[in-house]
Amino acid sequence: MPKPHDFVAIGLGPFNLGLACLTDPIDELDGVFLESRPAFDWHPGMLLEGATLQVPFLADLVSLADPTSEFSFLNYLKEAGRLYGFYIRESFFPLRSEYRDYCHWAASKLRNIHFGQTVTTVEYDEADQAYVVHTERATYRGRRLVLGTGTPPYLPDACRDLGDDAVHSSRYLDSKAALQARESITIIGSGQSAAEIYHDLLSEIDRHGYELIWATRSPRFFPLEYTKLTLELTSPDYIDYFHALPAATRDRLLVTQHGLYKGINADLVSDIFDLLYQKSHAGPCRTRLMTNTALTGARHDAASGTYTLDLRQTEQGRDFTLQTQGLVLATGYRYQVPAFLAPLTDRLAWDEAGRLAVRRDYRVDAAGRAIYVQNAELHTHGFTAPDLGMAAYRNSCIIRDMLGREHYPIEKSIAFQEFGAPV
Repeated sequence: MPKPHDFVAIGLGPFNLGLACLTDPIDELDGVFLESRPAFDWHPGMLLEGATLQVPFLADLVSLADPTSEFSFLNYLKEAGRLYGFYIRESFFPLRSEYRDYCHWAASKLRNIHFGQTVTTVEYDEADQAYVVHTERATYRGRRLVLGTGTPPYLPDACRDLGDDAVHSSRYLDSKAALQARESITIIGSGQSAAEIYHDLLSEIDRHGYELIWATRSPRFFPLEYTKLTLELTSPDYIDYFHALPAATRDRLLVTQHGLYKGINADLVSDIFDLLYQKSHAGPCRTRLMTNTALTGARHDAASGTYTLDLRQTEQGRDFTLQTQGLVLATGYRYQVPAFLAPLTDRLAWDEAGRLAVRRDYRVDAAGRAIYVQNAELHTHGFTAPDLGMAAYRNSCIIRDMLGREHYPIEKSIAFQEFGAPV
């Protein structure tokens, strides 16, 4: 039987890809990365032309852990012959399609990534003290697991049984032409994806002649808060503070922090207003923006191709219905524990709400059995969990735990402000 790998990483989004890049030069760590897709991809349904990341280019796969790494975004630009163009462009924020291509470039340089490997189950071999990862095509063994399976699209309860005709924002580009053939389109959601889709559809409303509605349960269209002292909340200091709070307090805090990670880019808010102003110059534009509007129910009539949405104006407490032919659900993503972990249930740590109890060092195993998670710790570590800018930090912590020593220097405190009471 072959010797087990030091770790098996399941899933290959940017977070585990960053781990692959950062462990590549470390001879003491032998890891293997498994991905169900045939090649690397990243939010293909939202690669709108001109859309950018909401974090600067330094939030790449490696730079905030190792600025000298060959896997840096700047090295990608140099090899692609685009470095001077990026410099002259004078924007810290890469195009979203450019970031996807950068990740594809980094993945192509690694030899321990196995695509087309759908994990079916994971077991623990007591005799060998190794995790046994079964895919549809092969079996892998590792002393540790790193779970990077991502957050699947979330559908509200009212929309679970509407069928594939309702479009989650993750499939927007594939569905755009079909949506624009409808007489009306309604977008449900309040964040960046909803705003980008609305702007995209609004820009072509005259060409197609549909009615366009954007409904959000938020009281207004919140801009992403991006001031410098607020950004200090994406820091090791704040993670320490947040993780030490009682679970109930953390849950309450997260509800109040949506504007810190779920808001809309302020420039996009301005662009939407300017476009509305431009479109309305020649007369009324067939569009509506509806705030304080919660979706409470939905039905689809296949014969007429019409959705009936049950809505509630939350501040007035008034219920009403709206009919639409096209429906886009920009309702975000939520973590789900993968079904393949079922045999390891007793080896995982759980909180009182039935969620993974993620330790400060990103482990979720009971009694030191070395299972780590990527972007499954929103409820324990705060809104830094999905932040690309904190990915290199998290991977540095995971690598430190695997090696028993600090390979990449890890910042302990970077914030000017104090989050807790003096000790």
